[in-house]
Parts: sequence; structure tokens; C-alpha cells
Amino acid sequence: MKPAMTLRAEGLINRVKRLHPLHWTKHWSWVALRTILIIGFCFVILYPLFFKLSVSFKDRMDVYDTSVLWIPKHFTLETIRIAYEALNYPKTALHSFTIAGMTTLLQVFSCALAAFAFARLKFKGSGLLFGCVVFTIIVPVQTIMITTYLNYRYFDIFGLISLFTGEKGVNLLDSYWPFILQSITGMGIKSGLFIFIFRQFFRGIPTELEEASYIDGCSVFRSFYRIMLPNAVPAIVTVVLFSFVWQWNDSYFVSLFLTSTDVLSTKLPVMWASFSLNDPLYAYLVKNAGELLFIVPIILLYMFAQRYFVESVERSGLIG
Repeated sequence: MKPAMTLRAEGLINRVKRLHPLHWTKHWSWVALRTILIIGFCFVILYPLFFKLSVSFKDRMDVYDTSVLWIPKHFTLETIRIAYEALNYPKTALHSFTIAGMTTLLQVFSCALAAFAFARLKFKGSGLLFGCVVFTIIVPVQTIMITTYLNYRYFDIFGLISLFTGEKGVNLLDSYWPFILQSITGMGIKSGLFIFIFRQFFRGIPTELEEASYIDGCSVFRSFYRIMLPNAVPAIVTVVLFSFVWQWNDSYFVSLFLTSTDVLSTKLPVMWASFSLNDPLYAYLVKNAGELLFIVPIILLYMFAQRYFVESVERSGLIG
């Protein structure tokens, strides 16, 4: 241990350094730089939201008034109402929520199960298979668009349906079945990333817990849902939020699989096109009002789950 005299001398030296002008200059320069960066990042992130809030509550007269920038002169909810009715919002939002919620639950289960196998079960070729899973993260889904469409247009299981019925297959398009089958087989939106997140988290769980469950007579699957899943809550929260948001925003798969079922991500462009034929400027207001209605559920989800999301990212495989 250092003598008391030495400790007091070091404390005095540190106080003198903090009072030095050069120290104050460095300290406040760094504070100013951080403040500028934070304000800049917040502006870039929040500007689109503030802009949509401003535009959505403007009246038709404000569009042609060059003096109106951010605050409307004629505040109105008429634009929101028109967008609400044009989108048929309750029904369309229900379809979007059903697809997003259903695929999220199925993806969490299928991706967690696949990740558990890669993290804990050692089998020949597991490294190669996991490499293929990671490779799916960077492969654009548009490259297999035709194959995916034909697979669900003439869906068959090992040729059994055509063997017994004589038909080419079952048409699963314009139903929820393509989303269900993709999610439950680990082929949904960003499933490769979700498997990677779960695998990284499972590898960090002590093996002693799993071995103790085997000694107590648990099977592999029982150990998975009694030991691994309860300890993987941070990873589950991360995957749930990512999966729901990506499926909610998806327009590629819903336009590929659905023809008569409207969802918000595909209904918005149709609404914009119909209004722009008559009055393009006012259609721009309606479009922003519709987009605001589209992102409201995501904002509410973030408000209630952001604390759990930040905690889960800190503890999950996203940071290593």
C-alpha cells in the first residue's frame, strides 16, 4: 500500500492538472464535439418523423402557401381521415399484424431450435451447414424469386400429392401458408441472421447446466425448452423485435404470395397512385399521412419494448 503522504500528493497533483487551462480546453472541446454529433445524429434520425407529423396535419390550402414550412396554418385531421379510409386501415392493419405476429412466433421457435443444434450438437458437416446459413444472410431473396413462386404455386411434398391426386400440386398462393411454411422451416425473412444470434447466445450458456439436465433424465429436446430457452430471453427479445419489424415493413413476399389480401406495405403505393392522378400535391399529403399511420404500431412497439431491446442487445450475440 502507498503511504498516506504519497496518496495526498497524487491527489493534489491531479487537482492541479484539472485546473490547468489546457485540461479545461480539452475537456470542453470533447464535450462540445459529442454534443454536436449527438444533435446531428438525432436530427438525421428524427427528421423524417417530424416532417411526416408536420405534413400530415396540413390542410389543402397549406400546400400551395409558400409561407407554410413546418407549422400548419390550418391544422386539420381531414388528411389523416382520408388516408385512414383509403387504406381501409382496421382490416388492412389486422392482416399485416396477423402475418407479422404469426411469422415472428414461428421464426423464434424454428431459428432457436436450429441454432441449438449448431451450438450444442456436434455432427458431421455442421460447420459447412452453418456456413450455408450465414451465406443466406447476404444472398438477395430476389435471386430465387421464380423458384419460390413456383414452389408455392405447385406445392408438393416429395411428389406425393401429384402421385395420389394426379394434379401438379396444391396452389398455396393468396393464403398465409407460404409465410407459415417459410417461417417454420427457418427460411423466413432474415432467418439466417436470427439463427446466428441464437447460436452465439447458446454458446455462451455454461455446458454444466445442460449436462446436469441430461443426468436428471432430460432428453435433448426437453433440455432445449427447459434449460436453454429460459436462459435465452435476451436473444428471444432481439429476434422478436427484428422479425416483427422486418415482416411488418416487407412488401416483397406479400406482393409475391398475396393477390387479394391487402396489407399496409402494399396498400400504400396503390393509395398514392390513385390520389396522384387528380391532385399530386395533395396526394403527397395523403401519402405522408398514410405512412404515419403505417409506422404508428412500430413506434408504439418501440416505446414499450425499447428498454428490453437495449438490454437484450447488450447480452446477446450481436456484440460478439
